[in-house]
Amino acid sequence: MFSLGYFLQQTMNGVVLGSMYALLALGMTVVYGILRLINFAHGAIITMGAFFIYFVAFRLGLPLPASVALVFGFGGVMGLVLDFVAYRKLRGGPEVALLITSLGFYVFIENFMKMVFSPQPYSFRVPSYLDTIFRTQYLTFRVVDVFIILSSLVLMIVFHYFIRRSKLGIGMLATAENFEVAKMMGIETNRVISAAFILGSAIAAFTGFLWAAKYGQISYDMGFVTGVKAFVAVVVGGVGSIHGAMLGGFLLGLAEILSIAFLPPIYGEYRDGIVFTILIVVLLIKPSGIMGVKEEVRV
Repeated sequence: MFSLGYFLQQTMNGVVLGSMYALLALGMTVVYGILRLINFAHGAIITMGAFFIYFVAFRLGLPLPASVALVFGFGGVMGLVLDFVAYRKLRGGPEVALLITSLGFYVFIENFMKMVFSPQPYSFRVPSYLDTIFRTQYLTFRVVDVFIILSSLVLMIVFHYFIRRSKLGIGMLATAENFEVAKMMGIETNRVISAAFILGSAIAAFTGFLWAAKYGQISYDMGFVTGVKAFVAVVVGGVGSIHGAMLGGFLLGLAEILSIAFLPPIYGEYRDGIVFTILIVVLLIKPSGIMGVKEEVRV
């Protein structure tokens, strides 16, 4: 039976999930805007970030704040390595070559982690101060839920001002608008693309930590479906639109949680199908996405 408390509780759960989708969508939309690359390897960075902080914080005993700071650097380095090893030599070639390479690298990294670590998931327990539960008249939440929402909002604001106000961010926008013209205008496109990979991968690695902290476990394959859903958020919000990526992430998280909450229980196992149904509906109504604009085909 519907109640205000139940609705508010599920809405908050949707906002928490949507915050993580929105963060991942930010990193993906920058890379896609420049290279037209659906970067499946983005999902591998999520997994590597979660495992990195697991071993640094819980096996080596580093304080969690220091471990969180390190995971940004780790993700950025992994993004730079992927750019140099996987994508740099393919720039200017067919876009499908980049797509297949990104998928291949994801499969390689996933199986490498499965071999090195374990096919079984690892338990991920956050410190007690993040696991503390608060109850109000309508809501029950953990501190980690608030941390996810606040940290996501802060990163989105910083990301927005970096892209709009910094020289490097403006270079990313220009390169995404027209790669060849950006080169003729003196923009170091290789530097800009590497920066996009570093920025997106740093955010993805941090999101891996948020995901693990929220759901309490990590596994070698945790990043694939999550990464695909993040790209769905990019498409739903509007490819190339930073604000659209954020909007798409929140809409996807809310739709996924609320549909499970209010549909009959038998539909709960189809939560992934619901996400892709939303994608199909949006593309049928507005192929460019909610905040996207129709663009010319690149030649």
